[in-house]
Amino acid sequence: MFPTSVKEVQALGWDYIDVILFSGDAFIDHPSFGTAVIARWLQKWGYRVAVVPQPNWRDDLRDFRKLGAPRLYFGLNSGAMDSMVNHYTASKRLRHDDAYTPEGKAGARPDYAVTVYTKILKELFPDVPVIIGGIEASLRRLTHYDYWQDRLLPSVLVSSGADWLCYGMGERPMLEFTRGIEKGWSRHRLQQIPQLAFYVDGGLPAGTLVETCGHPRPHKREGPADEVGGRGRSEAEAVSASVPAGRLVLHSYEECLRSKRAFAENFQQIETNANLMHPGTIIEPVGKGYVQVNPPFPTATQEEMDSFWDLPFTKLPHPRYKGKRIPAYDMIKFSVNTHRGCFGGCNFCTIAAHQGKFISSRSEESILKEVRALNSLPGFAGNISDVGAPTANMYGMHGKKQEACAKCRRPSCLFPSKCPNLDCDHSRLMELYRRIDSVKGIRHSYIGSGIRYDLFLTEDGFVDASSKPYLKALVLDHTSGRLKVAPEHTEDHVLQKMGKPTFRLFERLRREFDSVNREAGTHVGLVPYFISSHPGCTMRDMQALAAHPALKGIWMEQVQDFTPTPMTTSSVMFYTGLDPRDMKPVFSEHDLARKQQQKSFFFKKSTKK
Repeated sequence: MFPTSVKEVQALGWDYIDVILFSGDAFIDHPSFGTAVIARWLQKWGYRVAVVPQPNWRDDLRDFRKLGAPRLYFGLNSGAMDSMVNHYTASKRLRHDDAYTPEGKAGARPDYAVTVYTKILKELFPDVPVIIGGIEASLRRLTHYDYWQDRLLPSVLVSSGADWLCYGMGERPMLEFTRGIEKGWSRHRLQQIPQLAFYVDGGLPAGTLVETCGHPRPHKREGPADEVGGRGRSEAEAVSASVPAGRLVLHSYEECLRSKRAFAENFQQIETNANLMHPGTIIEPVGKGYVQVNPPFPTATQEEMDSFWDLPFTKLPHPRYKGKRIPAYDMIKFSVNTHRGCFGGCNFCTIAAHQGKFISSRSEESILKEVRALNSLPGFAGNISDVGAPTANMYGMHGKKQEACAKCRRPSCLFPSKCPNLDCDHSRLMELYRRIDSVKGIRHSYIGSGIRYDLFLTEDGFVDASSKPYLKALVLDHTSGRLKVAPEHTEDHVLQKMGKPTFRLFERLRREFDSVNREAGTHVGLVPYFISSHPGCTMRDMQALAAHPALKGIWMEQVQDFTPTPMTTSSVMFYTGLDPRDMKPVFSEHDLARKQQQKSFFFKKSTKK
C-alpha cells in the first residue's frame, strides 16, 4: 500500500520520495481510480510514490507540508469528478454528500480543487514542479465555459499556475515525464512529450500564423535536431516526430471573451482535432503568452492495455479509513473494466474528450485473470456488478479499414448514422461473457455500464447475425432486474442537438426487448434515461416526452437536468446560443426555475400513467 503519512513512509524505511500525488478523493487502490493507476504504474518502473488524499486546505496546511518536497515533482488531481460537478446540482444547489469521501460526507475538497491545491503547493514549494491531471484538468485545458460562474475561464494552467498539465489517460505521458524530470531534461525537451499541455510566456512559436485557426499548415519543428530524432531518442520523441506537424492556432482567450462566435469556432476546431486519429498541436493565445496542447499518444494497443491492468492493485480502500464506507467504492469494487474510449460522440458527454474516440481493449486473458482474482476479495459472493466501460458493448470494436479511420473527421461513428466502415460484430464480446461465466466461483456477471443499442439495432431490425443473440444474452443473462438504456429524449430535433439517434430506434428496442421477455417467460424491466432542459429542448418538448405512448408502462424515474460541463458541444450551445457544428442559433433554457420545471413536469406526468 502507498504511504499517506510520515509514519507510513518511515515504516517503509524510505529516506526520500520521488513523487507525491495529491487527490480530492479518498485513496482507493483500484484501477477505476486514476490516482491509484498512476501510482501503481510509476511504482512498477521503480519510483517511490506517496499519496495525500483529500488534504485539508483550510487549516495551517500541514497536510501539504507533512511529507516535505519530493525528489522529482508533485502531481495532483481533483478526483474522479470535476470538483464543481461533485459539489453542485444542475440548479447550482450545494450537494449534501460526496460519494468519494468516507461515509459520503461533503466538504472534503474545495471548489476548483486543482487550482486551490496547485496554488498552495507553489506557495510552499516554489521550486518543485507541479503537474496537474485527471478529469478537472483534462476538460479545462483550454478556454472553457464555467457554468457555476456563468463565464468563460482561461486554461486551468493559467488560473492555477501549474507547470504542466497531463490530459486524458496518463500512464504513458506520466512515465515519460517522470523519466524526463529525473534525467534533468530541459524545459524545451520536456515540451516534446505527447499528451502534455503547458503555458509559454511570450510570443507564438516561430513560423506560426495566427490566421491558421481551422486550417492547420505544416511547419518546421524548433530546436536542435538531436532533440527530436536520431539514435537513443525517447519514446515520446519518437511519437512526436511521427505525428503530422500541423499547428492549429485558436482565437485567443481574450477574443473569446469578446465574441461568443469565436469561442464556438474554437470549440469546433478542438472537437474536430480531438477526434482525428493523428491530431495536431493546439496553440491558444492568452495574456502575453499561449497555452500549447501537444497531440496525445496513439491509441493504446492491447498489450499496453494489459500492462496497465497487470499491476498489484489491492482493490481496497487505504487502511487509514479503518473500514469506513466509501459509497463510490461500493459501486465498483466487484466490477471489471474491459476497454477505454467511446465513439458514440454524444454532445453532452466528456468521455471522448478524456479517453478518446478510438477503443483500446484489453485481451480476454487479462480480463479473465482479473475475474479469477475477484474470488479472493473480502465479501465477494460470485456476482460481478459490471463487466463494462464507458459504453459496455464497444469492446474490441474498430473500423474495418484503418486507413479510412485515419482520414475520418467525424466526431461520432454512430451519429447521424452508423459509419459503414464500423465493425460492430458482438461475437467476441459474447464469447468473453461466456468465458467469464465459466470461471470457478462466478455466479453472475452483470452489465451495469451503458450500452448503445444502435450498435445492434436499426429501425428495421437487427444489424447483423450477432445482434439478436447479443440482445437475448444481455437481457436474460447479464441484466440484474432492469436494463438501463439512454434514449435521452423522444423529440428528434432535441436528439439532433444531443447527437443521439431517433427515438424510433428506442421503440424498436422495446418491441424486441418485450419479445425476448415474452419468449423466455421472464419479467426483466427496461429503464430509459432522459435529459431535461438540454439546448434545443422547450417545456413543450418535455410535455411531449412525458406523454409519449411508447413509454407507457415503463418505470419512469431516470431524468437528469442538463448540467453544462467544460469541453462539450452542449455546453458551448448553452453559453453561446449557437450550434458550433453549423453556427445556427439554438434555444437554451437558462432560468433555473424553468429548468427545474422542465424536470419536475416530467415526473408529474409520469406518475399519472
